[in-house]
Amino acid sequence: MDALPPDAALLEDALPVAGLPARPVSLLRFLTCGSVDDGKSTLIGRLLHDAGLVPSDQMATLEKDSRRWGTTGGDLDFALLVDGLSAEREQGITIDVAYRYFATRRRAFIVADTPGHQQYTRNMATGAAGADLAVILVDARRGIQPQTRRHAFIAGMLRVPHLVLAVNKMDLVGFDEAAFEAIVAEFRRVVAPLGFASVIAIPLCAREGDNLVRPSVRMGWYDGPTLLGYLETIEPTHAEEATLSPRLPVQWVNRRSAGFRGYAGTLVRGSVHPGQRVRVLPGGHAATVARIVGGDGDVADAVAGQAVTLTLQEDIDISRGDVIIGAEDGLRPRRELTARLLWMDDTPLGRGGEYEIRLATATAGARVTVLHHAIDIHSFEQMPADGLEANGIGLVTLKLDRSIAAARYEEDRELGGFILVDRDSNATVALGMVMDDAPAPPLREWHWRSLAKGVTWRITGSIDTFLLSWLITGHLKLAGGIAGAEVFTKIGLFYLHERAWATLSWGKTGGTLLGNFRMLELVTVKMRAISARPGLRPGPSRGQESPAPH
Repeated sequence: MDALPPDAALLEDALPVAGLPARPVSLLRFLTCGSVDDGKSTLIGRLLHDAGLVPSDQMATLEKDSRRWGTTGGDLDFALLVDGLSAEREQGITIDVAYRYFATRRRAFIVADTPGHQQYTRNMATGAAGADLAVILVDARRGIQPQTRRHAFIAGMLRVPHLVLAVNKMDLVGFDEAAFEAIVAEFRRVVAPLGFASVIAIPLCAREGDNLVRPSVRMGWYDGPTLLGYLETIEPTHAEEATLSPRLPVQWVNRRSAGFRGYAGTLVRGSVHPGQRVRVLPGGHAATVARIVGGDGDVADAVAGQAVTLTLQEDIDISRGDVIIGAEDGLRPRRELTARLLWMDDTPLGRGGEYEIRLATATAGARVTVLHHAIDIHSFEQMPADGLEANGIGLVTLKLDRSIAAARYEEDRELGGFILVDRDSNATVALGMVMDDAPAPPLREWHWRSLAKGVTWRITGSIDTFLLSWLITGHLKLAGGIAGAEVFTKIGLFYLHERAWATLSWGKTGGTLLGNFRMLELVTVKMRAISARPGLRPGPSRGQESPAPH
């Protein structure tokens, strides 16, 4: 069976680029993600089919594979166009990241079909790295799932700027607008704190093609764009990179002849030209660009995304892992990084773990010195943690064994993203994003400070008690006895009271709601224990005041 052609009105915009007059087209990188069985692979397969981008020989193969592996009865199983592993076809799920390239008259696309199972979250993160847009699918019957939240958080963490909520399988809820709107409202609440540049929701029936390439006649209440129409018109947010200061991580020192020394790499940001002043990190040495050598010889300039070799007028010791930047660039070398990690290994992350960090072309030894907190994937709240399990997300501080050039991930995804590698197994154990400076550690009350505060407060309180007792009783000796007796009992009680409050994060910057409740419970237990000690329960005395925290 040949591929069904799209409607004549849409054919002009849906034709593949192949065979068309040569003209520049923009490139959009996007991924499909979401919970398992939400229809991600089916969506991509049907999108390619309806846009007329599946050759007839692949259609014949699809027919044959649908009869053998298909999960749609006698119909074509479009998921098989992207699910290539035998295990995926046997189980009807996506395991690996499947990349497909396709193009229309308006734009070229690279799409990553990522798995929905929690155990393959690392593969979803791989697909999201560098993406311009994420399509998160939700089954209209089930609504928002934990994996939906996790994938949305990871997309936000990796600074994917644009988000499409694709509410799929609308046919199974009778194409009900209320069901769609309820899911959209909940999803918008979930992603509100994640900082996406844009969020749009589209109701779909991917299996039957509703709102993929053509507007659905069964959802007349929806007047927004089709999925392909939106993908063709959304503008990536990285177009301004060419106007920024240049950054080139050195991948290789090119010594093609005795008199030639060049530094090869891909320009990740900005533009560069001969005569431009630059600096080399981590050393900070200044230099001037002498030549720019491309694949076909010298070029007048280079922009972000181009692989080039730079030569410099000055003789500077440069090696792989160094970064050539514009002279005005504020990028600095770092030996300590605060980073958000997505932990990928089955062995939990713990404080003191030692790994190898690979950031752009640089490598260094890295040790986890602080685990600041983990993220509750259901509420996105910070919570105290002693470690990170597989697929866990948390904020850490890494101490490096040498300085490397690193930027905040929000500013530069190439020099702000990294992986951690186990030195023994060479396995990738974490994906990381460089964040702002670490939160200031909470100030701790030393025991002697608490005791000094107790003494000074009791001196003040005892004078007040003495004066009140004297005024009420008229006896100096009795007033002095009352004030003197309470000095020792109240110092002890106030010291214990201070130590209990020192463990409570409530009222301190950086405290989390969950941590505060746990600490409040701890303080309550401690205070009950204190009050139960017979030697620390003072008897009543006239004029006596209760000490207050200082």
